[in-house]
Amino acid sequence: MTNSSGSPWSERHVSRGGIRLSVRDWGGSGTDVLLLHGLAGHSGEWDATARLLRDSGYRVVALDQRGHGASERRPEDVSRAAYVSDAVAVAEELGLDRPVLMGQSLGGSTALLTAAAHPALPRALILVEAGPGGAHPGAQEQIAGWLAAWPVPFPSREVAAAYLGGGKDPVGDGWAGGLEERADGLHPRFDPEVMVRSLDENVRRAFWDEWAAVACPVLAVLGQGEQGGIVGGDEYAEMVRLRPALHGVSLPGAGHDVHLERPDLLHRLVLGFLRDVS
Repeated sequence: MTNSSGSPWSERHVSRGGIRLSVRDWGGSGTDVLLLHGLAGHSGEWDATARLLRDSGYRVVALDQRGHGASERRPEDVSRAAYVSDAVAVAEELGLDRPVLMGQSLGGSTALLTAAAHPALPRALILVEAGPGGAHPGAQEQIAGWLAAWPVPFPSREVAAAYLGGGKDPVGDGWAGGLEERADGLHPRFDPEVMVRSLDENVRRAFWDEWAAVACPVLAVLGQGEQGGIVGGDEYAEMVRLRPALHGVSLPGAGHDVHLERPDLLHRLVLGFLRDVS
């Protein structure tokens, strides 16, 4: 199914507090799903998963979070509360009925905090390479250095994908898809300084109280540390201790970008989980 422009999704916009948010609306019928990407990412990272879920009978929308993609590029407020309020505004504006909140990395943090602050909103929570986290001194400096090292502008999408993928073609393609074309080549659709500020709260503390406050069923899908996964064994063990009913899966051979590396397997896991909790 495609719209009149030939795209399988429609671009929609939500305004909250003067901030313009861009959404890819994949349509579909049935249970609503709101997809949230990670830091320096974009809604298009979810395209494969969104298509699979829509074709499986779900209504699917993917948000460009503030500071990312086609949404407001330089918002003053990049607090966790602002990201949460954006997710709630999108759900309300688009009429999402108790949506499944599904987020990867920073988007998983947004989903978790949204579920904790608004327990009546989500039907279920799906965390992809995300958890309550913990203090990480120096992480912002590392992220800033990584972003500054990008050889921008990239002369082509192929060059960008090779650089950003780290040897994993699906990951490179997903990241390269978020770049914008200018006269001199391809550039990120985000401001690095905004990305670094967006981590202010995540690097200072964990969100265990919020994790304990989540009232809906939760699925955690993790990559492996040697492949770049960021949720360690101790963190996951504490997640289970606080929520014994947690559904958790670790995918062999997958790293941090599980949604790009194995969208087919992620789709099957999500379908199975949602059947079990519905």
